[in-house]
Amino acid sequence: MAAPAVQKATASKKNTAQFLWEAKTKGGETKKGEMEASDIEAVNARLKSLGLNPVKVRKKSALDGEITLPGIGGVTGKDILVFTRQFATMIDAGLPLVQCLDILASQMDNPAFKKVVMAIKGKVEQGSTFADALKEHPKVFDELYVQLCAAGEVGGILDTILNRLAAYREKNEKLKRKVKGAMTYPIIVILVAIGVTALLLLKVTPVFADMFADFGSELPAPTKIVVELSDWAQTYWLHVFGSIAALVVSFSWSYKQPKGRKFWDKAFLKFPLFGPVIRKVAVARFTRTLGTMISSGVPILDALDVTAKTAGNRTVEEAIYYVRSKIAEGKNIAGPLLETKVFPSMVVQMIGVGEATGAMDTMLNKIADFYDDEVDTAVSALTSMIEPLLMVFLGGVVGGFLIAMYLPIFSIAGAIK
Repeated sequence: MAAPAVQKATASKKNTAQFLWEAKTKGGETKKGEMEASDIEAVNARLKSLGLNPVKVRKKSALDGEITLPGIGGVTGKDILVFTRQFATMIDAGLPLVQCLDILASQMDNPAFKKVVMAIKGKVEQGSTFADALKEHPKVFDELYVQLCAAGEVGGILDTILNRLAAYREKNEKLKRKVKGAMTYPIIVILVAIGVTALLLLKVTPVFADMFADFGSELPAPTKIVVELSDWAQTYWLHVFGSIAALVVSFSWSYKQPKGRKFWDKAFLKFPLFGPVIRKVAVARFTRTLGTMISSGVPILDALDVTAKTAGNRTVEEAIYYVRSKIAEGKNIAGPLLETKVFPSMVVQMIGVGEATGAMDTMLNKIADFYDDEVDTAVSALTSMIEPLLMVFLGGVVGGFLIAMYLPIFSIAGAIK
């Protein structure tokens, strides 16, 4: 008996289509949206049941899809943050869920995100829970977002959960900006140094080399080195750039493989200068995510599962899964955390105190705030240390080249005297 029922449900699903509709409220306001239904009559009936007067309903065609260019029109973290904050305010004010989604979609400038919100609204209108509707868009709403919203719906505290989510994303985005800011400047300076060096060796040095050839005298050692390096670069520049490209591609491919990702993530934590910063970022993210989920009523095992998936580092992820397995066996959280040797002992001790006093979520958020400040301090120290080193390097390259090129001219000037 089960097979015919499944076949009937599948056939019913296949017979549905997406319809674009336009309707008016009792106050005369025009509303537009998208709905999945079997036919136009079903859409009209659904709109009337919602207190709307249908004006125009038509089946959605391929031409109605959003056209976006690669890298343009995507949903950013800022888009989701603003959506979450506004959504929380509307829910807190007592507006119905569908109306909130409709209002938010109508005022969105991002067409890709607007399409996603309208699709979620359509699913909710058809009887789906908000969390299940979010789950159909994993590229926009991650598992953490979905799990917290599900907990909020079950507990009747969706507005509180959304405010926590907004606060979490604000601090998470701030942390990302700090790290990106620390990395951007050194990368730009290194690229400029490479560009300047290539320009000097490939374009400028040959001009000086031709001029020195007419002198007919022995060149100083620094000048010889630069000229020979220029000759080598002109001969093998394709090999050099090919090797660099091959290294980049090899690293990218290796990092996408499970074993490669595990190796590199472990190595990143041990890198000089950058390793401590990466570890502090990982601790801040772990404690912030776990604290937010526990305070929202998500069970500890589910919270650890989501936290592991959003860790961003395979070594940290494996450590969290190890802790989860030990808790499932009946152990507390502090002991297994210490065994992983990934998290600092101070963090483990504070989490142990929070667990013993029944205020682990509060303790986790305090640790996260502390490590946010630690990341800020570490990034500032790293930037202040790297800046002069890079400037000395860049100045040394340009200055060394100028000295090497002008040494023969100074020698000739001295000989004339």
